[in-house]
Amino acid sequence: MKSRHSLIARTLGLSATFLLLHSSVPAVAGEIEKAVEYRQGVMNVFSWNMKAMGDMMKGKTEFDKGRFADHAQELSNASKFKLMNGFPEDSESDESDALAEIWMDFEDFESKYQDFGSAAQALEKTAQGGDKGSMGAALKKTGKSCKACHKKYKN
Repeated sequence: MKSRHSLIARTLGLSATFLLLHSSVPAVAGEIEKAVEYRQGVMNVFSWNMKAMGDMMKGKTEFDKGRFADHAQELSNASKFKLMNGFPEDSESDESDALAEIWMDFEDFESKYQDFGSAAQALEKTAQGGDKGSMGAALKKTGKSCKACHKKYKN
């Protein structure tokens, strides 16, 4: 009788473990997918604003210091997002251009993001002054901070 109860208990224990493991996989996978979507969305905001300002500086679109300042403000605001929340461990994905090096040197990755934020916030302040030359120099510095991260951490 004792062995029968022991067998039933082990079977129930294994069944419960199986259910817990398999029911949590979609939740974890869903969270990782949302993290990837979040970071890509934030990066799209960065890209949208950087391209608009860059196009103005390159003469591809008409330079408008007010529109430029608006884009600089949007970029600065977005740079304050907690983007690192979008890079949880095990969130390397075929849907993302993020390289595994991010998680191998996360402190450096985070530092580069902070440098970008500082540059974006300085760009916003410079853009408020309206001097095209200064705005171009600040945009160039911000672009370099983007490239420093992309060079090492983006596919």
